[in-house]
Amino acid sequence: MPDALKGEIAALVPRLRRFAYALCGSREDGDDLVQTACLKAISRLDQFELGTRLDSWMFRIVQTTFLDERRRSSRRGVNDPEAVDRLSDGGVGARSSEDRMTLERVREAIAELPDEQRAVVVLVAIEGYSYKEAAAVLETPVGTVMSRLSRARARLLPLVREET
Repeated sequence: MPDALKGEIAALVPRLRRFAYALCGSREDGDDLVQTACLKAISRLDQFELGTRLDSWMFRIVQTTFLDERRRSSRRGVNDPEAVDRLSDGGVGARSSEDRMTLERVREAIAELPDEQRAVVVLVAIEGYSYKEAAAVLETPVGTVMSRLSRARARLLPLVREET
């Protein structure tokens, strides 16, 4: 069974990377985060409960690894809030320059959100998780997920509507 789980983890990597990019703000840091999380997961496959959602377990490992690294970095004094990489294809798929500008404003606005709100937005709005599923991944009550998402939306809406 471990080999099958490893294959399922590998299939989750694109989703985990998208989540990690949003948390870290850069592709390089996001890739490092996913690699570390996957190594942790593979070394702890015996802790995974069969019959539960592997994707939720993996998102939780990514989130925990990110928070652990953030705490370590803050103790060392390492903090680079301007390391904001793009979260998508850079607007290549957008149909018009207006769409590209809106997409860029949304990406920048998401990058400015506090970590907790950014994680909820990515899980719910981008990954399509329910509030209950996001709460399980983030190990927080559903009400907290709803509150964080509400605050995030309130912060994002004016930023996106600024130039429309």
